[in-house]
Amino acid sequence: MSTQPRGPVDSSRIPRYAGPATFARLPRLDEVGSADVAVVGVPFDSGVSYRPGARFGGNAIREASRLLRPYNPAQDASPFALAQVADAGDIAVNPFNINEAVETVEAAADELLSSGSRLMTLGGDHTIALPLLRSVAKKHGPVALLHFDAHLDTWDTYFGAEYTHGTPFRRAVEEGILDTEALSHVGTRGPLYGKQDLDDDAKMGFGIVTSADVYRRGADEVADQLRQRIGDRPLYISIDIDVLDPAHAPGTGTPEAGGMTSRELLEIIRGLSSCNLVSADVVEVAPAYDHAEITSVAASHTAYELTTIMSRQIAQAKGK
Repeated sequence: MSTQPRGPVDSSRIPRYAGPATFARLPRLDEVGSADVAVVGVPFDSGVSYRPGARFGGNAIREASRLLRPYNPAQDASPFALAQVADAGDIAVNPFNINEAVETVEAAADELLSSGSRLMTLGGDHTIALPLLRSVAKKHGPVALLHFDAHLDTWDTYFGAEYTHGTPFRRAVEEGILDTEALSHVGTRGPLYGKQDLDDDAKMGFGIVTSADVYRRGADEVADQLRQRIGDRPLYISIDIDVLDPAHAPGTGTPEAGGMTSRELLEIIRGLSSCNLVSADVVEVAPAYDHAEITSVAASHTAYELTTIMSRQIAQAKGK
């Protein structure tokens, strides 16, 4: 049996628009048995506070990822040759019961992580970050977190609900699953309910790099600052696609003006390639509000860069 990873469908033989839309046209998990990186969808958006539709985000990202190619020149790596990456399909969750959905995501993530996979999760709304972090923390202990988002997502409740897309990181801090010495928001902007939001966030241990900071200081300086804050800790990266300006990501539920460009986001991620990235997610793609797949294209490239970082580190650990 070959020990070489099974890669994407050969697009010189089968057109990109033909066949099933797995992420980057990679094999399904059941076709390879196990994966170093499992790309998994969570079609859930019952935790949103404004526009729904992110339940369709995972498949939109998969469709846009048909154009991804196997060599990543920005990181000088062929991620799908360095490690076995496979599409694990979707975690089917209850759309009418948020608490049950959170438990289902956590259990499914536990199963994938116990098999040796790192997770590249495609949301879904940001509620799913909490069960994913719970699962990752069971394996690695409290993790460093980089949270790319227009919003803080550290609010307490909405309408009395503890589990929503605006509360996952407050819950994660309360549950002790985050390393509070290495927490950062990146790309935040826009109006808040009050200054207390920032005060509460700081008390939880978060640093903030606003979208204006990225504009003024540049991607390289920001990435360097983030690397220093993270050190060699196990790192989880959570990316709400609304971190991008609506010009770059119109297809999302809570857009805010003045965001990052897709180029800035990708360059910052590439600048984190030396960090110990244990899993990641890309969430809040709502294709009903998208135009010409702008948002899902940006999300697919973002997931590709994150997957490349994990694949390179897996290969290095195996001595390849």
